Amino acid sequence: MIIYFLRHASAGEHVMNPKKDEKRALDQTGIEQCGYVGRALAALDVHVDVIISSPLKRATQTASLVGNEMGYEGKLLLEDALKPGASFDDFRRLVDKNASARPYGGGTQSEFERVSGTQYQRERLRGEFRFKKGAVARVESSRNSGTLSWCFTPKILRMLYVAATEVYVRKLLRNKLLPFLLPIVPNPRWFSIWLL
Repeated sequence: MIIYFLRHASAGEHVMNPKKDEKRALDQTGIEQCGYVGRALAALDVHVDVIISSPLKRATQTASLVGNEMGYEGKLLLEDALKPGASFDDFRRLVDKNASARPYGGGTQSEFERVSGTQYQRERLRGEFRFKKGAVARVESSRNSGTLSWCFTPKILRMLYVAATEVYVRKLLRNKLLPFLLPIVPNPRWFSIWLL
């Protein structure tokens, strides 16, 4: 099974009151991050069968916005097993329940730390995995193990998306627009050099 982990995007400063912190929404930077992440995942041809999110507002907003950019049309599932403070066993039950799907989880740093930290503990390794806000990771998982395929921050995903878009635009200009413009532009040499 392939699982995509997504940490919620930027949501401003942490609020000390847990009830108020659960209702903390994405800020403008977070909304922009979701756009880049979703478009980059779509450009990478990532498809998911189900999106599962922590019920925290910032996590559901992130999952919803990224899912929309990816073209996901299914229902967003909210699971307490992805809330901060839930156990690894809660997470394992959630994965088992969705074993036939390609889940995409949106949540907080603590969920990914809990999952990766449990693996470290089992292997008696010491280490820490910092999962930046808006980062997404692809994990290939079997019943008793998982392999991290890749992990991208929003900044890297934005660069991937921009690069893919530039290549697409250059191909479009070269193949569709250039033949149209050549008879019109008096000296098209500068234009064709730019397209190379």
